[in-house]
Amino acid sequence: MKKIEEVIVVEGRDDTKRIKMAVNADTIETRGSAVSEETIKLIQKLAKTRGVIIFTDPDFSGERIRRIVSQAVPNAKHAFVARNKSVPTKLDGSLGVEHASIETIRESLSNLYTENTQADEQISRNDLMQARLINDDQAKIRREKLCAFLQIGYVNAKQLSKRLRMFGVSKEEFNTALEKIDMEGNLHA
Repeated sequence: MKKIEEVIVVEGRDDTKRIKMAVNADTIETRGSAVSEETIKLIQKLAKTRGVIIFTDPDFSGERIRRIVSQAVPNAKHAFVARNKSVPTKLDGSLGVEHASIETIRESLSNLYTENTQADEQISRNDLMQARLINDDQAKIRREKLCAFLQIGYVNAKQLSKRLRMFGVSKEEFNTALEKIDMEGNLHA
């Protein structure tokens, strides 16, 4: 079983259990989206000594936690699980890391990103419109596919440009992802 040096920041104990089934790693739990000051201080200390990987659920609360921890630890690494790979088996459950398969968790943890806050904005709003990722009837579906392909976690139209810039997605990577999405669409047409 692969050993991960960094400490993985997760939302709760079910996430910890699932991650420990997939990899040999330590976790720290935020215990919800109201991340306490005490937890932030622990995460900051761990970031200095071992590094941290933020691995939260692909929903509103998970993204809120990711933002809070990212602000406190700008050099944190990020792992994302696709929304369609974290669906609960029960009808009343919510999307979550704890519902992802062992293979999906391993794949997510092998595709880490570090925020690139110094990156120039290479992909313009016009590029996003031409790619039908914003202001289009199919934009949400196309964004879901793009984010899944790039493994950067799903975001809405307002956040897409920032997420692409934050993770240093190049114009070439962006165009390659769009080609794959378009090819996939033609195969299903």
